[in-house]
Amino acid sequence: MTAKPAAAAARSTVHGYPRQGAHRELKKAVEGYWKGRVTADALRRTAQDLRRANWRQLADAGIHEVPTGDFSYYDHVLDTSVMVGAVPDRHRAAVDADALDGYFAMARGNQDVAPLEMTKWFDTNYHYLVPELGPGTVFTADSTKQVAELTEALALGHRARPVLVGPLTYLLLAKPAPGVAADFEPLTLLDRLLPVYAEVLADLRAAGAQWVQLDEPALVQDRTPAELNAASRAYRDLGGLSDRPQLLVASYFDRLGDALPVLARAPIEGLAMDFTGPAAANLDALAGVGGLPGKRLVAGVVDGRNIWINDFEKSLGVLGTLLGLADRVDVAASCSLLHVPLDAAAERDINREILRWLAFAKQKTTEIVTLAKGLTQGTSAITAELAANRADLASRAHSPITRDPAVRARVAAVTDADGRRSAPYEERAPAQRAHLGLPLLPTTTIGSFPQTAELRTARADLRAGRIDAAGYEQRIEAEIRDVLAFQEKAGIDVLVHGEPERNDMVQYFAEQLTGYLATQHGWVQSYGTRYVRPPVLAGDISRPEPMTVRWTSYAGSLTDRPVKGMLTGPVTMLAWSFVRDDQPLGDTARQVALALRDEVNDLEAAGTSVIQVDEPALRETLPLRADGHGAYLAWATESFRLSTSGVRARTQIHTHMCYAEFGDIVQAIDDLDADVISLEAARSHMQVARELAEHGYPREAGPGVYDIHSPRIPSAEEAAALLRKGLEAIPADRLWVNPDCGLKTRGWPETRASLENLVAAARTVRSELPES
Repeated sequence: MTAKPAAAAARSTVHGYPRQGAHRELKKAVEGYWKGRVTADALRRTAQDLRRANWRQLADAGIHEVPTGDFSYYDHVLDTSVMVGAVPDRHRAAVDADALDGYFAMARGNQDVAPLEMTKWFDTNYHYLVPELGPGTVFTADSTKQVAELTEALALGHRARPVLVGPLTYLLLAKPAPGVAADFEPLTLLDRLLPVYAEVLADLRAAGAQWVQLDEPALVQDRTPAELNAASRAYRDLGGLSDRPQLLVASYFDRLGDALPVLARAPIEGLAMDFTGPAAANLDALAGVGGLPGKRLVAGVVDGRNIWINDFEKSLGVLGTLLGLADRVDVAASCSLLHVPLDAAAERDINREILRWLAFAKQKTTEIVTLAKGLTQGTSAITAELAANRADLASRAHSPITRDPAVRARVAAVTDADGRRSAPYEERAPAQRAHLGLPLLPTTTIGSFPQTAELRTARADLRAGRIDAAGYEQRIEAEIRDVLAFQEKAGIDVLVHGEPERNDMVQYFAEQLTGYLATQHGWVQSYGTRYVRPPVLAGDISRPEPMTVRWTSYAGSLTDRPVKGMLTGPVTMLAWSFVRDDQPLGDTARQVALALRDEVNDLEAAGTSVIQVDEPALRETLPLRADGHGAYLAWATESFRLSTSGVRARTQIHTHMCYAEFGDIVQAIDDLDADVISLEAARSHMQVARELAEHGYPREAGPGVYDIHSPRIPSAEEAAALLRKGLEAIPADRLWVNPDCGLKTRGWPETRASLENLVAAARTVRSELPES
């Protein structure tokens, strides 16, 4: 194809950039600050160095307009709460005493105050801190951070565009504060919030901002007429301000739908839209509303969430069509590059052929610049780049690495019967109770125990050849013995081996399955200082040999109590990986499910009677629009059942989910047909237990009574109070007692104390039951 030169030179830009640094300098500085080893000034200098390095990398790549305000010590939604003065009353004293310490108290709590609730940012694995609002919330503007970072970028000579979470999205993500009626709608505070945004916009204009980006991803979800009317009013009011920069409203992750005409008509100067994946429907929709005459369109044609190279010819075709629909068209990624690793060139162990197919943040900025050049100057200006891109795409399309005929034949042979247990729950439950002999309110944990420095050193020593496999196994065995001994002494009923051999709940399995590949430096922020290295799913999936049986069986040999086998479920294996985009997700999920089915069956054959298959990403991966829910949940629940349905009735299947909104997938949770589900519930005050009860959930559940993402040690009384709330919704013979999530990120002193309090709470409440 041949693209004609654009009427106006297309700018290249991004919505945001990875924050952590090439060597996770931000994580180390923040955690050092928490431990008292790094001063506040040193932390600020590290943050400043990282911001400047990001802007320099973008400018050196040829990006015309860099974002500011996207950098965060912990979370950009929490930064927005600070910007608008929405500090919960319980954190006010800490914030007033020291703004930085108060900020971290809101993020992770301390022994005196609980943190804000945390949940997933739309359908990504990034977690944000949920704003807590009520009828009495008073908003006040504090643009200090936003102005300072803009000023910093401008002083370095960059063309800069501040990026803020938009007012609609901020309110739609918020929840009623503790003590506020559950039916309170934060969106009713819009008229109170808009003057604060107006003040921030005026401050940014005074500091030199020509454009400000307001992110409104909530508008790509199904929205009511009242919510769309609120969006119309918000941007009518903000657009009508006289003292403001030009406004660019950004959406991403899906199509805008009914919100598109609202924004197209609004008195704003620009719109940033996603044109990748399901958001490709925005192209026809934009033509359908008559385009954006007189306005700037920032076209997200490079996928900001996955790591595969862009198809230049396809993207140039989209961009060429868009030229007739807006006053000017600029080129961008679909969303912030926060969701991908920093630099594929840093990878040394990935097959050279596969590396040609990958684009991390640095490579994506180069793609954006190349597309902007092609759009402005015509395809003759990027002849070499187009030829290389075609060759790389062809390499992937025809590579034998991506296809395994045996795997595809096995998937094709799956029947409906393969996804059903041999007996219904009503028959399984008594068989399991008789076999396991557990008390009422049985106690357990989610799986992982603290990953100590000694464990990380052991893995590093094995990789470096400082110890051999036998020496490594001795260290792991010693850790398992210690973990089992603690659990037995604490009085936990169903034990775990603690997962000391696992680097990550997805990566560990990916490294043992064909079709996956692991990165060495592909870190992506999950929340706060928690970074993960999502593996890359490049080909068909199979399991060459058992992955967990060795360690689970060893743990079982040390105790007479049940020991859970621990696996990561097929949906989560996809959601927390960079998945292939050359076949339907459901097909890939079935491949993973069959590999896990082999592992589940081998665990049972080795004597494991309790097997947990975690699916924390089931809700996270739910499509943002309701018309996609049915098809997704059908293959998602089917793949879980396919993993777990090959066992006997007396083998108890557990699953686990955390940090998501579960209310709208309770039927899907039911459809999994797991015998026991454990769920995050401590920060949300047992909300999920009530949701299960309202649905009539018929099986066993363990809503968490210990928030593991905070350093707080919950008292036995606090855990008992939560447990009593759980009993209001779930009968005692179906209620389990457990933490919210795995304990990998916690330290041993707080883990010991918290679990001892959890067991004490269970004993206290158990003694209060009439059955006891």
